[in-house]
Amino acid sequence: MSNEFQGKTVLVTGAGSGIGEACAVQLAEAGANVIVADMNEAEAVRVASAIRASNGAAKAFKVDVSDPVAVKAMIDFSVATYGGLHGAVNNAGIGGPLKPLADYEIEEWKHVLDVDLNSVFYCMKYEIPEMLKAGGGAIVNMSSILGTNGFANAPAYVASKHAMVGMTKNAGIEYSAQGIRVNAVGPGFIKTPLIDNSLDAATQEFLVGKHPIGRLGRPEEVANLVLFLLSDKASFITGSYHLVDGAYAAQ
Repeated sequence: MSNEFQGKTVLVTGAGSGIGEACAVQLAEAGANVIVADMNEAEAVRVASAIRASNGAAKAFKVDVSDPVAVKAMIDFSVATYGGLHGAVNNAGIGGPLKPLADYEIEEWKHVLDVDLNSVFYCMKYEIPEMLKAGGGAIVNMSSILGTNGFANAPAYVASKHAMVGMTKNAGIEYSAQGIRVNAVGPGFIKTPLIDNSLDAATQEFLVGKHPIGRLGRPEEVANLVLFLLSDKASFITGSYHLVDGAYAAQ
């Protein structure tokens, strides 16, 4: 166990499973105090309990990231629990219905943008002032390979992830001189509960074929990159978008 994040508090949304869980676990192993936030309270509690059982520091928090009032309460809880906020992984998201753009119901479109895009604005709006109080910090926004590529029948998800990259670049410009770095990560298709619960075996095999590496990614492979970007090793990296995609975008 390293102590790279010793004394730092890091918030991870969507931390009850998949990439978020892997980030939370690795951050705790590196010494961070971790806020494990998720819509699924039972899963957030499970992850936080497992971290504490391994002698890490973690607290669970149930949150609907599409609700700005709930997001502010989450940030307030983080600061009240551990005395400050030094890092954040804005990871919570949904895939949304798979259908062509003109077939999307307006409420479906709004819901995906609320969860996948607006939530990241809400998180950064309340995270950044606390990081400024703490003397600086680092944020990683979880975009996707679809932050630069299109993907048929996922218009709301693709639009959200593209916009998140732009918002990340803006925040990186605006706050870098004040000691806050903001970056985005673009995973390829990762073997997570989101994939398993929404895509059948044939579709998953199709997605494997889209990655020249010949497989889907693993959550911990994304977490490795996230931790680097949150760490002082990435001190000159901000306002940028980093792929972890098995050469998906290289084709």
